[in-house]
Amino acid sequence: MLRGKVAVVTGSTSGIGLGLARALAAEGCDVMLNGFGDAAEIEALRAGLERDHGVRAGYSGADLGDGRAAAGLIAEATGALGRVDILVNNAGIQHVAPIEEFPPEKWDAVLGINLSSAFHTIRAALPAMRQAGWGRIVNIASAHGLVASPFKAAYVAAKHGLVGLTKVTALECAGSGITCNAVCPGWVRTPLVERQIEARAAERGVSIDQAAADMLGDKQPSGAFVTTEQLGALAVFLCGGAAAQVTGAAFSMDGGWTAQ
Repeated sequence: MLRGKVAVVTGSTSGIGLGLARALAAEGCDVMLNGFGDAAEIEALRAGLERDHGVRAGYSGADLGDGRAAAGLIAEATGALGRVDILVNNAGIQHVAPIEEFPPEKWDAVLGINLSSAFHTIRAALPAMRQAGWGRIVNIASAHGLVASPFKAAYVAAKHGLVGLTKVTALECAGSGITCNAVCPGWVRTPLVERQIEARAAERGVSIDQAAADMLGDKQPSGAFVTTEQLGALAVFLCGGAAAQVTGAAFSMDGGWTAQ
């Protein structure tokens, strides 16, 4: 149980981040949500966490593409919920194109949100964690943090960088009661991946179901999507006492993708 701890989960108004927030709230964590979306829908999610799990839940619309806003998220959460014990860096975007056609502004945006924002939130959260003598940082990387695919230069570079940042943070925090680990999912059927499935279906003239099966067949030997509930359970483990000596690791949950 993590009752009484406070968690910030970036990019948590949908997809993986929302699943992680729900998993932590189910263990008793107060949670600060972050992300974009319809205001009424986000409020319903926030209120639902409080109602369903008896925790406090806040929301920040901080744009993690702005380093000052990313750092400010930690201050905002501390002001609203008292402190930050657990930081889950999940926010991410994607753009797909060959390198020679990759728009530089898209490169900057992907690196900014998928990698630099984690640096800014970690930098802001560490002093209080050190003072408390306890902290958990979980960076949601990707199978693409360990291996590459064509046409995803910025995403692959950012996710490899996030795994590297995880290792450095773990080494700098070793012995302090603070751990830092990366989770590297394979295909998860999030809104971001759903758009890729739809694009593949349109490009190849096949059904959505066939496009999803083809996507899994290309990379994920299990033939099944990873679920947000599975990822949430792993994050809960990494935040608990049993994982006190687990730090600097990159955990694959990818149906065998990176075993090939």
